[in-house]
Amino acid sequence: MKTILLIEDDLALRENTAELLELSDYLVYSASNGKIGIQLAKEKQPDIVVCDIMMPEVDGYGVLEALSSDESTKYIPFIFLSAKTEHKEIRKGMDLGADDYLTKPFEEEDLLSAIESRLAKAEILKQMSEGTPTGNGENQEMRTLNELKNFFDDNGEVLQFDKGKIIYLEGAHSNKIYLVLKGVVKCHKMDEDGKELITELHPADNFLGFSSFMENIPYQESATAVEPTELAAISKTDLKNILQKNHTVSLELMELLSGNITDIKEQLLQMAYSSVRKKTAQTLLQFAEILDKKIEEPIKISRSDLASVAGIATESLIRTLSGFKKEGLIDIEGRNIRILQLEQLQFVH
Repeated sequence: MKTILLIEDDLALRENTAELLELSDYLVYSASNGKIGIQLAKEKQPDIVVCDIMMPEVDGYGVLEALSSDESTKYIPFIFLSAKTEHKEIRKGMDLGADDYLTKPFEEEDLLSAIESRLAKAEILKQMSEGTPTGNGENQEMRTLNELKNFFDDNGEVLQFDKGKIIYLEGAHSNKIYLVLKGVVKCHKMDEDGKELITELHPADNFLGFSSFMENIPYQESATAVEPTELAAISKTDLKNILQKNHTVSLELMELLSGNITDIKEQLLQMAYSSVRKKTAQTLLQFAEILDKKIEEPIKISRSDLASVAGIATESLIRTLSGFKKEGLIDIEGRNIRILQLEQLQFVH
C-alpha cells in the first residue's frame, strides 16, 4: 500500500482529503503544520507528499526546501495544494522542485490523478536509476518539465521583442524552440481572404514554435508579440538531444502538447457553435486570464485581435462590446476594456 503525507492546517479540509485518499486505498499520515510535516516525512518516509502553502510554523515552501535538502527525503514526489493561483506563485513552487501544483478548490479526480501519475513517474525513475549507473552532473536525468524550462532560462538565447514585433513568419525555417519568459505572444495565420486568424495565445512560461522536430521545416503560422516580450530560445537539435536522454521529460512534454491540442479543439468548437455574444464574452475572459489581469485592471488589446480569437467580424465584436457596456458588464475607455461583472460575463449566452 502506497503512503501519503498530507500537510494541511485546515482541519476540515485535512480530514476530508485524508478520507478521500484512504478510500482510494492509500495509507495517509496527516500533519497540521509544516514543522510537524517535516518531522513526519523524515520519520515515515512516505511515497509522496501533498502539502498546503499557507501554514503556521513553516509554510509549504519551507517544507519543500527542508525535504529537498535532506538526502533521505529529497526524491519524494511533492505536490503543492494551495489557493494561490498567480503565475509567479506557481512558478516559485515549481522552481523549488515541486512535481505538481493543484489549486483549491480542487476536483477529487484531479488530486487522485496527480498522485497516481507522480507515483508512477517516481517508480520509473527508480527503475532507471537502479538499472543505469549515475553519471556526472552534465548528463544527469531531468526529473520534471520545469527543469527543462529552467534549462531554457539558464542556457537559451534571450531575445527581446517590442509590442507588435514579429517573432517569426509563416513559411520561415523553424530551427528554434522558444520559452516565453515575459509578455504574451499570439500565433496567427492569414486565410484566403487575407483575414488574420489568431490560433493561440502564449503567456509567460509557455513553449512556442513546435511546428515540427525536423530542422528546416517551415513554421505553419506566424508569431507576434502582443506586449513587450522576452523569450529564451534553443535550437531544435539541442532540444532533441535533451529529450533523447531524458525520457520522463519527453513524456511530460507530450502530455503538455496533447493538452494544448485539446484546448484548441475547444476553442474551435466555441468559434463554430457559440453565439456572437458568448464568443465575445469568452474571448474577453480568455484575454484577461492570459494577460494575468485582475478585475480592476484594464485589458488593452486591439479590437481586431479580439475579433480574430473570437472568430467573428470586427464590426460584430464592436457592436457586441457596446451592448456589454450598456448592460454594465464592461467599461470601455479608448482601447482599454475593464471587466465590471465577471460572473455575469461568464454566463453570457
